[in-house]
Amino acid sequence: MSTATPAPRTPESQADAQQSPAAQQGERERERQELIATYPYVAVHLVASGIHPSTSRLLLIDALTFNDAGELGEEFHTVLNPEGDPGPRHHHGLSSGDFAEGQLFSTQLKTLNRLIDGRTLVVHDSTEAWGFLVAESRRAMTAAARANRARNRGRSRGRRRRHKVGHVPRPVAIIDTLATARRQQLSLHDVRLPAVAAAVGLGEYEGASANRAQEPARHSARQATQLLIDLLFALRTGKLATLDPQQLRADRFGLQRSDVRVDAAQAPRLHTNPGVWRHGGRLRKGMEFAVAPEVGLDPDVLIAAGVRAELNYVEKLSRETSIVACNQLPRAAQDNAGLTGKAMHAHRKDIPLVSDEEFLLLLDDVAEAKAVLETDGTTRKSPQRNPTVPNANSRSQRRPTRRATSSNATAQASAAKNNQQRRRRRGGRRRRGGSGHASGT
Repeated sequence: MSTATPAPRTPESQADAQQSPAAQQGERERERQELIATYPYVAVHLVASGIHPSTSRLLLIDALTFNDAGELGEEFHTVLNPEGDPGPRHHHGLSSGDFAEGQLFSTQLKTLNRLIDGRTLVVHDSTEAWGFLVAESRRAMTAAARANRARNRGRSRGRRRRHKVGHVPRPVAIIDTLATARRQQLSLHDVRLPAVAAAVGLGEYEGASANRAQEPARHSARQATQLLIDLLFALRTGKLATLDPQQLRADRFGLQRSDVRVDAAQAPRLHTNPGVWRHGGRLRKGMEFAVAPEVGLDPDVLIAAGVRAELNYVEKLSRETSIVACNQLPRAAQDNAGLTGKAMHAHRKDIPLVSDEEFLLLLDDVAEAKAVLETDGTTRKSPQRNPTVPNANSRSQRRPTRRATSSNATAQASAAKNNQQRRRRRGGRRRRGGSGHASGT
């Protein structure tokens, strides 16, 4: 259940059948470069079984190439067989028969490479969308490499054959429409594509309905891809959030984030956390800070500035988090109406919220780390770069290891004794020249 509509071949290209394979490949690449120059953008809409690329699978891909005038070029649509649980039907609108007839991602990767390579990729929420494309591509490449090793085991070098499924797509840039809407300070209470499009005046978003549930998945996917293109043109009046794929990498969930963000999340703590910041006070080295998506500045700018000031960056909020940079602020101290995401959770946990500009101003005057009180009553400065103190993004590392109880020790001793007796019996059979597994027959 896969369709791709390429541009028609010219009469000259049809004569390539008489050329050598290398010449044919060069001619095809020349034609592809001409198509890229004519349609330099590709919009991709994805449907997946979950939100984490490391544990979920892609179910549907729909793509359209286009240019600055809005003219459409090639189109691509496919339903994928996830080889596992696809999740609830109301989420993707596909039946078990659709998945049974679906394609494996490995068979579609080369087509995606031809569509995406050299173009500007347009997606809604690049963290998730680009994360799934990269994760599925690497999963397919790993499986192909494993199959090649098994197929060529025992063969001479001249008789080995390699099956290539493609590579991780190579766009020249990635435009994220969701990040663009946030950078342009749009008020978003729902971050899904139709809701963001409605926020800029592209129709009205009515949410889920019985009529929409009856629409074929192919029709809904193509509507979403076209809406993604329309949203891009509506947002081009302001600055677009454009990412360099070479500066992105996967976090522990497979989501593609910037190098700055991943490094900050994995960095060891520089100082002990002195606690929650309060309005009117100074930030102190060692405080934990988080950055919500609802900021006008690039989050990487805020994260890098906080790390340079020797604060500890965290992805998830906890009651130990000191401050959150977010432009979605409550109207009153006890009013959380309209707050979403990290802003809502921070308000519930009584964590101070400040705007991105105010956060940068606070970083201009950061107090020294709080002194640590020793058991003898003396004080010392907070340790600098203590590698034994993990980052707060992996709090589970702080849990003490379980000590072996007396029952565990007894069980371990019994197992060791049984193993020793087993080895003695095997040695005796070998010396007697007995048959069976020990003699190798």
